[in-house]
Amino acid sequence: MKVVFMGTPDFSVPALRALAGRHDIACVYTQPPRPAGRGQQPRPSPVQAASQALGLAVRHPARLRDPQDQADFAALGADVAVVVAYGLILPPPVLAAPRRGCLNIHASLLPRWRGAAPIHRAVIAGDAETGVCIMQMEAGLDTGPVLLRRATPIGPEDTTGDLHDRLAAIGAQAIVDALDRLDDLVPDSQPEAGVTYAAKIDKAEARIDWTRPAEQVARQIRGLSPFPGAWCLAGEERLKLLRARAVAGHGAPGQVLGGLTVACGSGAVQVTLAQREGKRPMPAEDILRGRPLPERLG
Repeated sequence: MKVVFMGTPDFSVPALRALAGRHDIACVYTQPPRPAGRGQQPRPSPVQAASQALGLAVRHPARLRDPQDQADFAALGADVAVVVAYGLILPPPVLAAPRRGCLNIHASLLPRWRGAAPIHRAVIAGDAETGVCIMQMEAGLDTGPVLLRRATPIGPEDTTGDLHDRLAAIGAQAIVDALDRLDDLVPDSQPEAGVTYAAKIDKAEARIDWTRPAEQVARQIRGLSPFPGAWCLAGEERLKLLRARAVAGHGAPGQVLGGLTVACGSGAVQVTLAQREGKRPMPAEDILRGRPLPERLG
């Protein structure tokens, strides 16, 4: 097939690579380069970097509302557009341009967790499983019929980072399967029951409230790892917590019970991976070596 690929972050790259080996990628659309690093120099998106390594044509319009951009997209004559974490809303003329429509790789089991942060929200909510849906795009937010779905369990210590990598690989295989079987797949309309929305993660959500139950705190830590990273205060220092499990324990909320086990409103959280300011992530025992924590975290 003649495919237009539309994506931006690391999550999109496995699907791009999988499709590039099987289909004619007419063009890749991605977000424009953004300032990054100490020098704030423009840095291409991961999809742009991968596309250039593959020798693919790349476009990065700031938006797709301009009639000329829409005409240029239609002129590609694509059979299908594959969209995964692109970051721009596709206006109706773009949705209508490919002969077989636009297919989205969405990282949840729709209709649960429509929206911007489905992986984070599934972990924070304590879902037992998540997955990938290949969805026919329409004007609504992740409301289109589902062509194919693949499920995977969420392990008791899985972080958003763990699931991100697993789901990116599952999505890559799923879109290859979907295009191979496109003539045979029957669109399945999403039910109204069970709709939830995965709001974009606000950095204000990252501050840990130790008065909450331990299981909720542990899910917050895992759900916000590696980005933006749940954090607390260790004295005057901000300590980022990246892996944790709920354990038995009792004490005042925030009290350090030993090692990096911290009392919560009920139960306790054992932190196994953390990061001090200006340092790399380290196991709990390395975090504590030579620099003990205060008796209580804030």
